[in-house]
Amino acid sequence: MRTREGGRIVDEAAVIARVRAGEPEAYAVLVRTHTGIALRAATALGAGADAEDVVQQAFVKAYCALGRFRDGTAFKPWLLAIVANETRNTVRTAARQRTLADREAAFVEAEPLIPESADPAAATLRTERRAALLAALEQLSEEHRLVVTHRYLLEMDESETAQALGWPRGTVKSRLSRALRRLACLLPDFQPGEEPREGGDEHE
Repeated sequence: MRTREGGRIVDEAAVIARVRAGEPEAYAVLVRTHTGIALRAATALGAGADAEDVVQQAFVKAYCALGRFRDGTAFKPWLLAIVANETRNTVRTAARQRTLADREAAFVEAEPLIPESADPAAATLRTERRAALLAALEQLSEEHRLVVTHRYLLEMDESETAQALGWPRGTVKSRLSRALRRLACLLPDFQPGEEPREGGDEHE
């Protein structure tokens, strides 16, 4: 699989092969490439102020598990599955629950900076919509919250979402369809860029 890092194309399979062959310093390429999306994932899933620690631990665990990584699959969703698991562990053992405001503030900080040329009104509207979406997500079941987070907040496609969550693609379709119907009731103005088709091989 290939991905971009700073405008360069990164051959992830080649990098992983180098690490497995005894060149651990090559792993830094994968860390640089995926740190941003990993931080967004940890924050969106509730890690809050612990997001950096969660991501660091996830990269360590991913490195230790590279021997079990299946060749021919994408590294990003595999890594994000580890990030999600680490986030769940962190949230479960946290001394206090993060408030929605804490999560929203942290998530905004984890987002790429808005260019100076951006329309301030549009930027403000985007932030308000993100806050409203996160508030609505709190009212969904865990499965529905996870699938919407991966598909729209983390901008992963259906295949990547299925890999990251460990679900069949049919399950992703059916749960996303139900989640979007629920969000449509909570947020009448919510219009994702690509709503999945009804149906699927698996059901809840």
